[in-house]
Amino acid sequence: MNAVSQSASPPIESMPKPAMLDVESIRRDFPILQRKVHGKPLIWLDSAATAQKPQAVIDRVSRFYEHENSNVHRGTHTLAEEACDACERARTRVAAFLGAFSMLEIVFVRGTTEGLNLLAAIFSESLLRPGDEIVLTAAEHHANIVPWQFAAKKTGAVIRVAPVDDNGDIILEEYEHLLGPRTRVVSITHISNVLGTVMPIREMTALAKRHGATVVIDGAQGVPHRRVDVQEIGCDFYVFSGHKLFAPMGIGAVYGRMEMWEQMPPWQGGGNMVEQVTFENSTFAPPPKRFEAGTPALAPAVGLGAAIDYLNGIGLDAIEQYETALLDYALEGIRSVNGLRLIGQPRDRGGVISFVMDGIPDMEVARVLDAEGIAVRAGTHCAQPILARFGLESTVRPSFAFYNTRAEADMLVDALRRIGCRR
Repeated sequence: MNAVSQSASPPIESMPKPAMLDVESIRRDFPILQRKVHGKPLIWLDSAATAQKPQAVIDRVSRFYEHENSNVHRGTHTLAEEACDACERARTRVAAFLGAFSMLEIVFVRGTTEGLNLLAAIFSESLLRPGDEIVLTAAEHHANIVPWQFAAKKTGAVIRVAPVDDNGDIILEEYEHLLGPRTRVVSITHISNVLGTVMPIREMTALAKRHGATVVIDGAQGVPHRRVDVQEIGCDFYVFSGHKLFAPMGIGAVYGRMEMWEQMPPWQGGGNMVEQVTFENSTFAPPPKRFEAGTPALAPAVGLGAAIDYLNGIGLDAIEQYETALLDYALEGIRSVNGLRLIGQPRDRGGVISFVMDGIPDMEVARVLDAEGIAVRAGTHCAQPILARFGLESTVRPSFAFYNTRAEADMLVDALRRIGCRR
């Protein structure tokens, strides 16, 4: 169910049919892809860190500043009303994009990191008690580890970690074995930002729900590559960042089931999240306002709405089909490079490939690729535990999006072969 209203019972809308991608036309929508780096055409293979922005998003943000710029919820003048309408339309688009029942289930945050910190901080006040257990996986980003460490230290809860196998796939039997009557929170990544492992989040959520756990999904890498329907997943919360979804930086969202939001206290205080304030006491607004203290990132929010419109115009199913085929093609070429070792070979992979090259430091590989105009990420990827699982401190990580091409994958492979010959 992808329709959204302000009520709890939205009308059902038909799913858009996938369309074939005209990748050359799509590439023209992204002005930064026309530039050169070191005299070479830019090949952007770092979308897992941040995705590039289509002109439609850039134009929408500019139009907001040129014509609608005002604070929201604080004025009755025309610009304030227009800015408020633009922000709430963006909230409606996010809700529909995730399959939420209501736009009121969407809380705007700065990104996935802030969203996970919000949940961990509130749970440490209202949910977790000494001896309770928080279940994570070995494949988590630091943003889905450190906030839970804060919560565990504050409450006396215990973190337990579900392992992955040598391919990078979750060991479901081990995960299920960790779950029990003391499991209060399960917080898991949708797609690993290091291995590209697509977690079986529906099954993992169902297993956690048997024990009454609250389930949080880190969707930072999920929403750019997979259609998300939070009703089908069955999770309580789903968190993502706009800048990985072809939207501006500084905006993200937390979907939460309304009955959960209604039970939760605020985590920050300030304007907009209150109803009555005296020096003795304050009363708080209903969700989502209760969790959005202060001035929101209005221009990035409307940019996020524009990015979702752009993606829907292309077709989410078509994007997934194209990216899957492109990733398979790139993997075939990368496997042929002598002296290169792939890290993780999950059953279902989304977006990213990690590798190391024998005798060549990862940073050196990335620097040489940059000289060819090829942007990749090298380092820990803010996920040191999963790298340690494979005996590594860093990897090289090209990451792909629907604006990448087979020709760019070929140029990456050719450059890697030349690097390999230098050993």
